[in-house]
Amino acid sequence: MTAQEVRLCGLLLQEHFGDVVEKVGTHLLRNGAQHLRAIVQETGTPMDLVKKSLCVLIQHGACAFSSGRKGPGSPVEYQASFERILRILRYPRYIYTAKTLYGDTGELIIEELLQRGHMTMSSTVKTVADRLTLNMEEGHSMEYSEVSNTFSKLVETHFLQRCPPVEVAGKAVSATPDPATTPGAPANNTTPSTPESFADCYKVPHVTLIGRGKRRNSSEDGEDQRNAKRAKEDPETHGDEGIYWQVNFERFHLHFRDQAIISAVANKLDQMEFVGKSGDSGGGMYVVNLHRALANLARATLESVVQERFGSRSARIFRLLLRKRHLEQKQVEDFAMIPAKEAKDMLYTLLSENLVQLQEIPKTPDHAPSRTFYLYTVNQLPTARMLLQNCFKTVANLIERRLFETKESKRLLEKSQRIEAILASLQASGAEPEQLTEVEEMITPPEKQQLESLRHHINKLDSAENQVDETIFLLESYIKSTATATR
Repeated sequence: MTAQEVRLCGLLLQEHFGDVVEKVGTHLLRNGAQHLRAIVQETGTPMDLVKKSLCVLIQHGACAFSSGRKGPGSPVEYQASFERILRILRYPRYIYTAKTLYGDTGELIIEELLQRGHMTMSSTVKTVADRLTLNMEEGHSMEYSEVSNTFSKLVETHFLQRCPPVEVAGKAVSATPDPATTPGAPANNTTPSTPESFADCYKVPHVTLIGRGKRRNSSEDGEDQRNAKRAKEDPETHGDEGIYWQVNFERFHLHFRDQAIISAVANKLDQMEFVGKSGDSGGGMYVVNLHRALANLARATLESVVQERFGSRSARIFRLLLRKRHLEQKQVEDFAMIPAKEAKDMLYTLLSENLVQLQEIPKTPDHAPSRTFYLYTVNQLPTARMLLQNCFKTVANLIERRLFETKESKRLLEKSQRIEAILASLQASGAEPEQLTEVEEMITPPEKQQLESLRHHINKLDSAENQVDETIFLLESYIKSTATATR
């Protein structure tokens, strides 16, 4: 784990869960597995806040706990997962994909589970049905059965999966943390299991839910408080108590990978490099070479980066070295049809940025320059790793810039939110148009212009984050595929 990854994880934790969770999570990322008292002492954070922070991290799958390394009786140790924390960056893409495949209902199901870490099916169905009903015309409401059907489809296609039970002292317990007990509870022989190893990972329980979503006014308690109160006060049982569901990120990643390959093939129908023949029996079988496909996508990404940063001629040289593997400077000049002075400057620029490497091949043991070949080459895998770290740094910079922009206009944003709340309340109570106009005029034209400019900048930063994350996904997929292919 690099410094850029830790920095980005810290920013994501701070933005989504607050300063205390960020402090605890970053500490675990930097120091590895630690027990509760060590975290309290080294972070200087009160015990109850550390417990709550660990509960939040465990609830969202960003932290795992296991029995101590010193054997039975040793304190439980907690370890943060930087890979899981970085997935927060991809939340908008998961939600948009669910909307594309399963409509508004699928979108809200994934959104609820991402916001809360994991939930029971009955609780998710009720919450989503209420939210959909709120946006329907008066007199219409969403059936629980419709939401349940969409939930089942998400499970059938493996976009949702059950949370695996945690084995504690030989007994299976719920994967949901209890804020009052989990972080400090003795957990000898605690062994976290993976969802796929759980036999009922994709088995949908029979849930007895009859009814429709309920419409609630905006003047009532906040949504989180409403759901918490309803969960405590609702005495009904629905047949799925203790069965919790979570988003299957790997299934979404497979979908992203397949769509990227399909898009690349559609753009290059004259090079079906991605499809190969396997065996000769019965005419042979045709298969998609996923590793080659991902390698080509990563190569196209690297070429695009070089072209954007250094121009088309440098990109021509970079592309040439990728295809020819090893070339001398004179060969680069001839093949790329670029004047010697320009080619030399471009090669040295790419070399200084570690995008191109120089390999020395001596003809004699003394390594005399006059008797040594100097070959330029591109090592695609290390270059992809370097670009991945640059992407992490870029996303962290974008998040910091967005937070700065928001902080600078905090007073104006709070004023705008208050006025929007007043307008919503007046509209719900049937206020006259004159009253609404009077409230709207509380924001002056210069303030409206400033708000519009701020929203424009924030939207551009959000869009840039999503675009960089697409590059991160492609590079991560290629690096993982290479590691698998070399085993």
